[in-house]
Amino acid sequence: MIRKLKSGKYRLYSRKPDPKTNRRRNLGTFDTLEAAKNHEREIQYFKRHS
Repeated sequence: MIRKLKSGKYRLYSRKPDPKTNRRRNLGTFDTLEAAKNHEREIQYFKRHS
């Protein structure tokens, strides 16, 4: 899940909430939406190919 911050950057959050905190885990902050989408793609690839 990607959200735009007030600073104009984009933050990637985990899809499921963290069971300990009941909030979504921060998976990185990026300057552009493209960079955030690219990293999300990399994460999904890694989850299935590790």
